[in-house]
Amino acid sequence: MSKNNVQPITPPKRAASPARQRLRGGAEISDEELDEAMSALNEVQRAKVQDVAARAKRRASAPPMQLAMEGDALAISYRGKNDAAVSLLLMAELGTCDPSFHAGIMRQVAALGAQGAKVDETNSNFVVSVVRAVEPRDELETMLAVQMGAVHAATMMMARRLNHVTTIPQQDAAERALNKLARTFATQMETLKRYRTGGQQKVTVEHVTVNAGGQAIVGAVSHGGGGQE
Repeated sequence: MSKNNVQPITPPKRAASPARQRLRGGAEISDEELDEAMSALNEVQRAKVQDVAARAKRRASAPPMQLAMEGDALAISYRGKNDAAVSLLLMAELGTCDPSFHAGIMRQVAALGAQGAKVDETNSNFVVSVVRAVEPRDELETMLAVQMGAVHAATMMMARRLNHVTTIPQQDAAERALNKLARTFATQMETLKRYRTGGQQKVTVEHVTVNAGGQAIVGAVSHGGGGQE
């Protein structure tokens, strides 16, 4: 075979690795770009990134949501090729085995990304990621996690507004709304904690100081109706 007839050999593409990370609102980077980025990090930084990548692999998240307006209706789709597999993954992440609950909660989450005729799926996917981080064990925890994601988004919106106020009344209104939302989120966190622990609280005493002439008692101390015991 003559030299002019030699065809260049194209190396086969590598299969997508589990370490592939979605960046900038869902845009993916190739394995080559990921390797180049990793090479720019020091050993400690690489270890941290690899730990996060391993956690992401174990989580096996469902693909992101895609939203589009079809006439007056909000259409929901996903980037996965197998709709049944995507639904199963989402139901597992939502802590439910009820298809009706799955369909209802995802439509509510999708509505967070629709503002009139404008669609921004980033906000909806953010709320789903909050639910995923909470790792709900049932439908009630999922609903609370969705509300927590929505309240956080509203909190940051009010924080942004507070940074751009031009009058005292605007500042006062933004501050009140921001404080209410921040307190609501803290209450939601406490509610989730109480729900998961069955309302039980555990108090651990780390140090006990007894002054001279005093006596330390370890255990339950009860008082009767007619005097001390």
